Amino acid sequence: MASVPADRLVTEYRLVRRRATAAAFHAQPIPDPPEPEIWVHEIVAPALVLGSTQRDDMVDRAACAAAGVDVVRRRSGGGAVLLRPGEVVWVDVIVPAGSVGWAPDIHRPMVWLGEHLTGVLTALGVDGVGVHRGGIEHTEWSRLVCFDGLGPGEVTVGEHKLVGISQRRTRAAARLQACWYSGYDSAALVRFLDVDVDAAVLRSPATVPADIALAVPARLRDALSATS
Repeated sequence: MASVPADRLVTEYRLVRRRATAAAFHAQPIPDPPEPEIWVHEIVAPALVLGSTQRDDMVDRAACAAAGVDVVRRRSGGGAVLLRPGEVVWVDVIVPAGSVGWAPDIHRPMVWLGEHLTGVLTALGVDGVGVHRGGIEHTEWSRLVCFDGLGPGEVTVGEHKLVGISQRRTRAAARLQACWYSGYDSAALVRFLDVDVDAAVLRSPATVPADIALAVPARLRDALSATS
């Protein structure tokens, strides 16, 4: 598909809010033709989201069923993520091909988003925020648990990851998926995995107060629109 014409480079991102299951959000296709949008996903049920290459047998299905936790697989790579209503803010940023933020190099759009998220979080009063511009940094458990490792564009506070970012793309657009927490319990995630790992050895992500976490999407829309 052809790139977005130059006369469309100055535009505004539209904020789109939806409420559904994590499975429904992951199944939602990238529009063609795409528009610059920020999708804010409010999940209605807890979900354990697996990366595209993770094994099914790593999940304790009985524990998930007993707790009402959906098991969902995303199309992007990385480790498992536990999403629980009221504790996480999840957005997808749709970047049309050829627009500001797009690049053939898949890492550059992630760093572009991370830089804007860092600016927004700093403006909201979060101290010590930074963006990771290097390659993927693995730990012993990062292939199992997403927030144990660090990837391009991801936002940190000190040594802790605050915003995880993954990416799906077509010829028409990049779909940058990001989430951050106002509450997080590593032990809760481990309870749904059929893997011998002590939650105490995992890196806990940084969290922000709920009012700040919820304020980020609208501020991000303003920041992206101002530079598009």
